[in-house]
Amino acid sequence: MKTLSVVVPCYNEESGLPELHRRLSRVCRSYFKEYQIIYINDGSRDATWEVMGSLAQGDPHVEALNLSRNFGHQVALTAGLERATGGVILIIDGDLQDPPELLGEMLLTMREGYDVVYGKRRRRTGESWFKKITAYLFYRLMNYCADIEIPTDTGDFRLISRQALDAFLQLPERSRFIRGMVCWVGFRQAPVFYERHRRYAGKSGYSVAKMLRFAADAITGFSIRPLRLALFVGLGFLLLAGLGAVLSLFGWQESHLLAACAGVAAVVLLAAAVQLFILGIIGEYIGRIFIESKQRPLYVIKDVIRAHAGGDEVEKSLLASI
Repeated sequence: MKTLSVVVPCYNEESGLPELHRRLSRVCRSYFKEYQIIYINDGSRDATWEVMGSLAQGDPHVEALNLSRNFGHQVALTAGLERATGGVILIIDGDLQDPPELLGEMLLTMREGYDVVYGKRRRRTGESWFKKITAYLFYRLMNYCADIEIPTDTGDFRLISRQALDAFLQLPERSRFIRGMVCWVGFRQAPVFYERHRRYAGKSGYSVAKMLRFAADAITGFSIRPLRLALFVGLGFLLLAGLGAVLSLFGWQESHLLAACAGVAAVVLLAAAVQLFILGIIGEYIGRIFIESKQRPLYVIKDVIRAHAGGDEVEKSLLASI
């Protein structure tokens, strides 16, 4: 049977990590004799790294990575995927909203000839109406803009074959939207439906600002359709300009000079606002080009802890990147 690697990016998850590890270990032992669990500490501000260290020192299946700072969820996940050695790889977050026990059903689906099996949410319990509405709108907008089809109501929770992961690891971009990148590499992909639970402990590290940044990375990384928006907006304002000219002429003839001027001013201000909006979209794409051109390492690993037969091993690395 193939070996399994489990990749778990974590940010401020000290309270839930012991329970996550207990459930993950039980599930892994049920289906695999050999498995690897990789925990990645993404610059947590609590005792997450200390908990990871104790787990790694007490379990030879565990490898704990400590990034030098907070690089973001998608980069931390990439760091773990780079270290994964298994024939199949499970991606799961550290908050226990996605049940590790779904691994069995994912394996059965993969054995039907699929390379990627992703969790598709039937319900999202324990989340605010704002989060649910924005998530719903994001996936629909993403699929409208993207050049590839990305399954709606999914996250990074998925099981990936070695072949699909090797293809994914060839993608070099810095602004990463991993669920879209996994779709881009292709291969046969299938969903497994489940109910997403509330967080086991703690609170989400995704603020509104981070969610907006994530959405911008996703859309600009997989589509140039926002740039084409400028053409259609320009045509629309050409029509508005013609209408404004007619209204101004009519107002002048009727001696409604103030009303005519106000109409023209409103059209001019609206046009200026739209121009700035389009410039902002263009700026997003130019910013991505600037970031990619610098070719900086994607992440830096500060510490690695793993247990082996000869005792605990601690590695320190100045630089590690894709």
